[in-house]
Amino acid sequence: RGGKATLDRIRNEFGDRVGDIVEGCSDTLEHPKPPWRERKEAYLAHLEGAPPEVLRVSLADKLHNARAILSDYREVGEELWSRFRGTREESLWYYRSLSEIFARRYSGPLAEELETTVNEIEALAGD
Repeated sequence: RGGKATLDRIRNEFGDRVGDIVEGCSDTLEHPKPPWRERKEAYLAHLEGAPPEVLRVSLADKLHNARAILSDYREVGEELWSRFRGTREESLWYYRSLSEIFARRYSGPLAEELETTVNEIEALAGD
C-alpha cells in the first residue's frame, strides 16, 4: 500500500502537479515506515513550509479523519484508541498540533472546523 510505486503511478496518470500534492500530503514513502512519533513530528515540520495546495488537501484529509474519530469515539469510547499506532495521548497531541498549524497557515472555515472537532475529541477524552 502506498509508497514510491503508488506515487509513480499517480504521477503517470494525473501528472506531476497532482503527484507533488500527494507526496506533500504523505508522512513517508519509506518502507518499512519510520517510528510513528518520528513520522508525525517530521510531517508537522513539513506543514510549516508546505505550499497552499498541499495545506488545502492535507487539511481536508485531517478534518475528515478527525470527524471520523469523533463519531467513532462517541460510539465506542476509549476502545477507539486501540485502532491507532500512536497512543491516545500521542494521537490527541498530533491532532491538536495539526489544528494549530492549519489555523496559522491556512485559516478559514475548514481550519476552524478542525479546531472545533479536535476540541470535542479532547472534551470526550477529558483532556
